[in-house]
Amino acid sequence: MASDGGVFAFGDAQFFGSTGGTRLNQPVVGMAATPSGNGYWLVASDGGVFAFGDAQFFGSTGAIRLNQPVVGMAATPSRDGYWLVASDGGVFAFGDAQFFGSTGGTRLNQPVVGMAPTVNGRGYWLTASDGGVFAFGDAVFRGSTGSIRLNSPVVGMAATPSPLVAGYWLVAADGGVFAFGDARFSGSTGAIRLNRPMVGMAPAP
Repeated sequence: MASDGGVFAFGDAQFFGSTGGTRLNQPVVGMAATPSGNGYWLVASDGGVFAFGDAQFFGSTGAIRLNQPVVGMAATPSRDGYWLVASDGGVFAFGDAQFFGSTGGTRLNQPVVGMAPTVNGRGYWLTASDGGVFAFGDAVFRGSTGSIRLNSPVVGMAATPSPLVAGYWLVAADGGVFAFGDARFSGSTGAIRLNRPMVGMAPAP
């Protein structure tokens, strides 16, 4: 996924469309796949949402004046909803996604850069660029890098598929990976010189 909404599919992933040829008000900053793998959503920094394949449009913040830009999104397990998260930790819930709380009214040390839902969709984690983690709903706090001096800022997170809501990974811009709870460390690019910084991560099924 590129900032113009261009989508590139590899392996058994299918291409269902993109905003690559569309004039956008703001750049695309995130995407989420439907559980079936037959569709996906893209979200822009103004909270505009674009649905492709079997992904349905449930609403957006495209017409709302936001305090801070949207930085990511996550889909519910049912594919009938999604959350958007802004850099101040404000959370916006659409479709069957429920609102469990946010850091929108909290003074953060660093901006929020990503979110990950729990397996059952009854909670979510937010992570800030210093690796601070905030847990809401049935999400359980398993640790963070908020008190650690990082070589590069955290840029994303992913949750383990455990029904016990038991762990997550954080990834930094240099590819350093931090594992918490039942998340296992399987390697990183923290010691490799990259041409460009990392921007996100995804777990294997």
